[in-house]
Amino acid sequence: MAILDEQQLHNLAMNIVGKDLEKQGYEFLGVNSKLKKNPQFVALRDKKLHFVVVRAVRYPNDPALYDEKLMTKMKDHADKFNARTFYAGVGLAHQANYELPVNSDDDYVVQYAGLKEIV
Repeated sequence: MAILDEQQLHNLAMNIVGKDLEKQGYEFLGVNSKLKKNPQFVALRDKKLHFVVVRAVRYPNDPALYDEKLMTKMKDHADKFNARTFYAGVGLAHQANYELPVNSDDDYVVQYAGLKEIV
């Protein structure tokens, strides 16, 4: 059993959000899966540019909460490109026991409420 590190949790969250974006008809222009490199997705939908910041959030932290200073900075950056800015928080927990870390052998629970626009 290997406990997932920060980069692995981040990649898992990116896969979850990426599949959601694909389902909604987004066209990816850029994908950045490195930790602390923002935004994670630059995508087009309806001829409009979208910047999406993805965060993997461990239980018991709330995936709906985000770093307002970072997201304001991202919105200011996106505004220069006439783009919309979104936050996508993905809560992850061990399925059998939320207190245990997420690992490579056991199932996990996802709490993802979709994209939250930063206005």
